[in-house]
Amino acid sequence: MAHTARPIPPAVLRVLRERDDAGRAMAPVIDEEGGAPLRCCLRRSAPGEHIALVSYAPLRRWAARTGVEPGAYDEQGPVFIHPEECAGPDGDGHPFPGGRRTVRRYSADGHILGGRLVAGVEELDDAFAEAFADPEVALVHVRAVEYGCFLFEVRRD
Repeated sequence: MAHTARPIPPAVLRVLRERDDAGRAMAPVIDEEGGAPLRCCLRRSAPGEHIALVSYAPLRRWAARTGVEPGAYDEQGPVFIHPEECAGPDGDGHPFPGGRRTVRRYSADGHILGGRLVAGVEELDDAFAEAFADPEVALVHVRAVEYGCFLFEVRRD
């Protein structure tokens, strides 16, 4: 993979476990079936694993670190995380293979520059290369098409 998929950073996870980006307290559950895409470690949950669904605003968090104002592009949405600290990603490659994805491109000032629909993992590297060929692109967000959920972030290496 030409670019690295970034999970939600551990410092942000600590905050989300106390109060999420919508101001709600975390409510852990047992995932009976498994398969939830965990954004803390970029893998799917196992049956019987403890997980939590929290609201996360990835662009807002990035903008706060970089000192920009994303304006109307500041979105928040649901993400699954472990309710306690975990080891983070344990592998290389693309997380959450399979399914259609959108690759949204953002500028250094936090505004959307466009996007691309990809049909599977094999197209992600091409979408990243296309995005980062544009010098205006600072980062991309990969989202699931079915629910629009944020999956992971990729920045220039």
